Amino acid sequence: MDNQNGSPALQNAKDSAYNGMMLILPDYHSFFYNLLSWENPRATTISFLSTVFFIFAARYLPALRWTFKVLYIVLGCTAAAELGGKMVLSQGLASSFRPRKYYTIPREALEASLEDVEQLINFFVIEFQRVLFAEKPTHTVAAFVASLISYWLIKFTPIWGLSLIAVSLVYLGPLVYTSNKEIIDHHLENATNVVNSQATQVKDLAGHHTSRATSAVKGYAGDYTSKAQNYIGSARAKSPTSPSAANSGAKSGPGSAPAYSSSDFPHAPKQEPTAGVMSHQEQYEKSPFGGQAEAGF
Repeated sequence: MDNQNGSPALQNAKDSAYNGMMLILPDYHSFFYNLLSWENPRATTISFLSTVFFIFAARYLPALRWTFKVLYIVLGCTAAAELGGKMVLSQGLASSFRPRKYYTIPREALEASLEDVEQLINFFVIEFQRVLFAEKPTHTVAAFVASLISYWLIKFTPIWGLSLIAVSLVYLGPLVYTSNKEIIDHHLENATNVVNSQATQVKDLAGHHTSRATSAVKGYAGDYTSKAQNYIGSARAKSPTSPSAANSGAKSGPGSAPAYSSSDFPHAPKQEPTAGVMSHQEQYEKSPFGGQAEAGF
């Protein structure tokens, strides 16, 4: 009962969060558009240089090693000051600088920061889904080309080099386009016209071949149909139609016994054999039926 009562409230909370995120998307779009379109050159330049510096720092500077070095130096000095103060002054030096209340991050600031991070992550997740499901086919094609080029570059380019190329293209590409917008638009229009004309020619050629193939198939089907009808008609003309012929054919057909009449068989003798006649020839000659007696021996 608790799950059933809580599920609508949970669904409503999810729907409200999703609607709120969809309302914030235009703000992120305008932010990244203003940043990458060089409408504010100072902010875009600082962002670009900071990103490039971070890439080179991650590549050439041992940041993690320096972090541990700073940590052990600070902790070592603190421990030495505390122990030395207790030994010399009977009071630790580090503990004397200890604040009465440790510093904490305010809940409002932490929640605001986490909310901003959550919204930023969801922004990229939603944008990836829009590209994946081709909400705008041009963006999907551009992402496909970028992924294909990255697949081949990663074979001989390190990660930091590929990141530097991507950042340079993202920041400098819009700058080059805005500086040469008329020329680029003119060439893009010409390329679009060429692609459309070629697509129209291919479509017309495919339609022409399809119509020819369809007509050829119809012609072959008509020829085979007429031949089949002629064959069936000739077979019907050759088959017997009279009932007597059909009956005789059924009686004398292959696999059936031949039909005989009473005249095909000899007459049976009507008298007793003559005494003293020992041979069939003599019996035949003395018989009044002209030798049609049946041999009984």
